[in-house]
Amino acid sequence: MLLPHISLLTSLCFLSCSVILGVASSVSLANPNCPSHCGDIEIPYPFGIGTDCFKSNESGRFQILCDTTTNPPKPFLNLTDGSRPEVLEISLEGTLKIKSPITFSDCPNKPNHRQPPNLQPTPAWFSEKNKFISVSCGRVASLTFPGPRGNTTAAVCLSICDKYSSIFVNNNSCGGISCCQTTIPAGSDAWNTSFGPVIITTDDDADERPCVYAFLVDEEWFTSKSTNTSAIADEMDEVPVLLDWWFSGGIDNSTEDYVHTNCESELGPCSCLEGYEGNPYLPGGCQDINECEVPYTCPSGNCFNINGTYECYTSRSDRLLRQIKVGIIVLCSVFGLLFQIVGAWWLRKVIKKRKNIKHKQKFFRLNGGLLLEQQLSSGEVNVEKIKLFNAKELEKATDRFNLDRILGEGGQGTVYKGMLADGRIVAVKKSKIENGGEVSQFINEIVILSQINHRNVVKLLGCCLESEVPLLVYEFLPNGTLSQYIHSRDEGFPFTWEMRLRVGIEVAGALSYLHSSASMPIYHRDIKSSNILLDERHRAKVADFGTSRSVSIDQTHLTMTHVNGTFGYLDPEYFQSSQFTDKSDVYSFGVVLAELLTGQKPVSVTRSEEGRHEGRSLATYFIVSMEENFLFDILDAEVMKGGKKEEITAVANLAKRCLNMKGKKRPSMKEIAIELEEILMSSKSSDVERIAELEYLQREMTEAWDVVPTSIGSHLDTSSSLEVQSLLSFKSH
Repeated sequence: MLLPHISLLTSLCFLSCSVILGVASSVSLANPNCPSHCGDIEIPYPFGIGTDCFKSNESGRFQILCDTTTNPPKPFLNLTDGSRPEVLEISLEGTLKIKSPITFSDCPNKPNHRQPPNLQPTPAWFSEKNKFISVSCGRVASLTFPGPRGNTTAAVCLSICDKYSSIFVNNNSCGGISCCQTTIPAGSDAWNTSFGPVIITTDDDADERPCVYAFLVDEEWFTSKSTNTSAIADEMDEVPVLLDWWFSGGIDNSTEDYVHTNCESELGPCSCLEGYEGNPYLPGGCQDINECEVPYTCPSGNCFNINGTYECYTSRSDRLLRQIKVGIIVLCSVFGLLFQIVGAWWLRKVIKKRKNIKHKQKFFRLNGGLLLEQQLSSGEVNVEKIKLFNAKELEKATDRFNLDRILGEGGQGTVYKGMLADGRIVAVKKSKIENGGEVSQFINEIVILSQINHRNVVKLLGCCLESEVPLLVYEFLPNGTLSQYIHSRDEGFPFTWEMRLRVGIEVAGALSYLHSSASMPIYHRDIKSSNILLDERHRAKVADFGTSRSVSIDQTHLTMTHVNGTFGYLDPEYFQSSQFTDKSDVYSFGVVLAELLTGQKPVSVTRSEEGRHEGRSLATYFIVSMEENFLFDILDAEVMKGGKKEEITAVANLAKRCLNMKGKKRPSMKEIAIELEEILMSSKSSDVERIAELEYLQREMTEAWDVVPTSIGSHLDTSSSLEVQSLLSFKSH
């Protein structure tokens, strides 16, 4: 049951191939939609008649002019010198045969001094298979070609004659008596023929025969003529000349269009492979020869054509078996090719996967993976709090770290806004670590944040170590940094005194927790307003723990080889001694309090330019202002607007104590947090007492209104009632 199906499949396959390829003999050799003949002469591409029918490139034009006024029409070459030599034959093997004039001198009834055609701008030249023929008596005939330094002689022919010379010129022997012949070099596209004076003769009557002539001629045609040379000149004014031509560019036999074409070089000549025929210079021009159409191809008469060849079979069953065999070969070839493609794809995928794994392992090591594993094994990292993200997940979340997603940039990295697959909005910090640089700060931040559980400390969700640079993933805080709120003037959202006080309390509480309540005391070492973030409710959260350090309970300070920190927030005592203590964080927090009070930056060139002796530092400027009793001259407008004088003074005094040059005289963060809480509570209690007084006043006035006549009530001071109403409104809020 299987054999008929295979036979049908194979037959259909070969039928399709035959329909597609066709028979080469029925296909024109000219460019499609162009004339293929001029009269009896076939014009194959790259030659052509008419626009877009011939090739024109740096090698010259292949244009053919067809004169249809003659019968039959005749083709001519289109030359720049105005001559139009007639084309006798064009061969795709790289030859071209044209008519070339015979050069006569002093011959009756013959045109004098005609020259061979100048072949420019055609891509053809005179073939070395031509002969230079001269018929004269003792005169030299020269063949020259033009060069950069004038004409250069390429061939010279000298013949003698006597009374019996006529017997030597029969049958085109041309052996030197009355006629001579010589070869010419190949490669020239222009020749000139000239004659010299009589040099030697043995015939007294030679001067009575002044007619001489010479010509270039196809050697094969010349030797095939049965008449003598004199007869040729008497009967003809032109003789056939063989030209060679070349084809530059446009053929790439490695492509599908020229797969059956064979070119010896870029200049040709090109030919069709064995088993194919047609025009090798046309795309798809070489087509299969149906050898079975040629009689007696197979002795038995049973022939089966195959693309590029044929097979003979003895019977119908033999033919069927051959078709099955070919069908199996074709199917095996197809499946083999598919297997190779699939195998190559799978192998490439495996290699790419292994390469990615090696890259990830390399990045894991460079990004501090081994250091993190060491911390994990020592129990210093809370593994449950740290999720390991993959690089693709974070690339997708940040839209390949699109510049539009940047939230901020700092010394340790750039922070991007991202959305995870589960819809959570996160902040992804891309660390500034290149070529396996310092990664201790990156790992240190993971270790520190894994130990902290406080509502006013930014939450670390996870990290990625397999990317080119390490990545940290935090909870997303939509309202930016404290620095932006302090130093911007957003009238639509004023940063009130109450908000400033609450932020100070929250930051102090977080630092107090780090110093006193964590499992091991932690020094932040880079407290500044740009490292304090605000969430959707404008609650403060301390961030950026890259330079933070854990210390043992009995340890009082950290001795650092390099002083780290931000100028303007840096503890002067730490700067001088390189010993960082908890009081160094206190100093930095004091600068933040000064920022909250004044709304000024920790370092300002403006203060120095104004000539103030306290210079650029806000800390110095703030302390001097308090000592000289003009604190309220430097306070922010929102502070003056919403804060009470005693509250502001209390916070300012606390900031001044934090900024003491001697660390021992500074309060601890725990003390600072308690004092700020007390200031807030006292503010709230005083508001309650005032509201109670106003309520009592309102009751008294209401009772008075009940007994006072309306005429008298109309004269009461309405400002008091308005104040009462505003304070009651404050109470309701």
